[in-house]
Amino acid sequence: METKETPNVLGEKAKKSAAVLKMANAKVMNIQLREGEAIPEHNADAEVVIVVRKGRVHFTSEGSTVEATPENVLHLAPMENHQLLAAEDSDLLVFQIKA
Repeated sequence: METKETPNVLGEKAKKSAAVLKMANAKVMNIQLREGEAIPEHNADAEVVIVVRKGRVHFTSEGSTVEATPENVLHLAPMENHQLLAAEDSDLLVFQIKA
């Protein structure tokens, strides 16, 4: 068993993105954004599952925007272009899973 720390660092600096775990077929990232910070359009060559631990984040893909919160889970297909904007200070886990 292994434990990885994901401390909140938004009090010390702006946007944070860091790998938490890397495995043969998956990667887990921790992204922390301050309100108003954005990540420009991009995609991943894997299934992507996003879990917001704190805050609200607006994800836009193919002209449609949804709000990710601690009360839902977001799934993106491989190569699905998307961008995001933090509606408030946010902390999320991003799981990239390859088949």
